[in-house]
Amino acid sequence: MKNTLYQKDIVSIKDLTRDQILTILKLAEKLKKKPASNLLNNKIIAHCFFEASTRTRLSFETATIKLGGKVIGFADPENISTKKGESLADTIQVINSYSDLIVIRHPKDGAARLAAEISDKPVINAGDGANQHPTQALLDLFTIQECQKKLAGINIALVGDLKYGRTVHSLVEACALFDIRFFLVAPESLTLPPQLWNLLKANNIKFSFHQSLDEIISKIDILYMTRLQRERLDKTEQQAQNSQHILVPALLTKAKANLKILHPLPRVDEIDPTIDKSPFAYYFQQAANAVWLRQALLTLLLNRSLS
Repeated sequence: MKNTLYQKDIVSIKDLTRDQILTILKLAEKLKKKPASNLLNNKIIAHCFFEASTRTRLSFETATIKLGGKVIGFADPENISTKKGESLADTIQVINSYSDLIVIRHPKDGAARLAAEISDKPVINAGDGANQHPTQALLDLFTIQECQKKLAGINIALVGDLKYGRTVHSLVEACALFDIRFFLVAPESLTLPPQLWNLLKANNIKFSFHQSLDEIISKIDILYMTRLQRERLDKTEQQAQNSQHILVPALLTKAKANLKILHPLPRVDEIDPTIDKSPFAYYFQQAANAVWLRQALLTLLLNRSLS
């Protein structure tokens, strides 16, 4: 079968078809069951992190190294020539000549799209401002499928900062390709942007707005918690911190037995640490799955065909 992902940019989850997403998930599952070591031999992956990252950066590095690839790049923009005034366009043009693929995280919306337009090598968006984080959405789908044994017919509650949470935006766009029902739990000032409501409506995906976790906890299969993006809030939105949803054990008394709690991390104070040892907690397994998912994606983008 032809690999339609070869040399493809992954800037937005909308860059992928449903079949391409399923191909990535299938390979991630295969690599988790039977790890490989040479799928990225002689490949150089540039990791350009203009914004702080722990899990995304380190899981991409781990994925690359375990498959035999090499990593170049930076995790601190203070140490590169943009500090001297070099433009993002010029930085990408240079890095493009050193690498086979570029992974970029940047604080400005649209930075990854600009990088993809400049580079003739594949570009993966590892998060651009409040816009998109497509590989996190793929990771989330992989984890949901793993713990629920399916994607279709799942009920998901998205909780927290749904306005600026780029992981949420990408996940909603990915789930719009599947039969998934959403419960949106957020302060009114931080609810899901209208353009994403319209996307869900256009795909006949059911969703509803809620102020309380308690009213929907018994209906859901996945509870997707997020932190407040305090670095992106304006002054009026700062007030939303007072109505932040905190998940404590008492809220889980009515939960379905199959419920799993996910979180893109980092966690701040929105999940009580005592929940970590409960059978519902799945966010650390979710973080571990990042290596397999990103291995699958890198493999498909850099190999014309797979044996």
